[in-house]
Amino acid sequence: MNPIFVAIDTPDLDRALMIAEAVRGHAGGVKLGLEFFSAHGPDGVRRIARLGLPVFLDLKFHDIPNTVARAVEAIGPLEPAILTVHAHGGHEMLFAAKRAAPPATKVVAVTLLTSLDAGDLADLGIASSPADQVARLAWMARDAGVDGIVCAGSEIAAARDAWPNGFLVVPGIRPAGAEVGDQKRIVTPAQALQDGASVLVIGRPITAAPDPAKAIAEIAGSLKKEVVE
Repeated sequence: MNPIFVAIDTPDLDRALMIAEAVRGHAGGVKLGLEFFSAHGPDGVRRIARLGLPVFLDLKFHDIPNTVARAVEAIGPLEPAILTVHAHGGHEMLFAAKRAAPPATKVVAVTLLTSLDAGDLADLGIASSPADQVARLAWMARDAGVDGIVCAGSEIAAARDAWPNGFLVVPGIRPAGAEVGDQKRIVTPAQALQDGASVLVIGRPITAAPDPAKAIAEIAGSLKKEVVE
């Protein structure tokens, strides 16, 4: 699998289509999140999917098990390659989500948002470090039967210890020298792959670039160079 999934977080359908078209030669897929889905719903997802790229629906479902299961069933006809739910929904919710998903859809549990750090955990009354919290949630997700988790690059090692064969989706990826933005726990694409990421979710370094096609080509090229070396 090509590990680069481009995060197209925009409510502008024309722009989303333009970006998806521009990156399709180097991307393994596209990630569509709440901004896009709230604006365009299933029909918008179908428009993007017609370009031939696998779609990662990042909707982060988090509710009681029955509600999440019904939401996943409603999404089913779109046949997303990857679908997110929140790990903090608990074991039964994760189990229900996976049971309701299409067979080909990988259900992954979001552990700790990349916009949070140890200080934010303390504010929430969680004494664990980000790595310990991710490892704990990875164990639960694995036991619940989902396919993998979403974690920051800085917690890949902890996640791999908890789940050696898990499908690890890593957002907050920034090429060396790129602006960090609102991300707090970031790594470079090459470092994330080296540490054991399955999928790299890369947004603004590609989508906000003057030439998205050139930006993703450079990132893809840097990864190939790392493999050769």
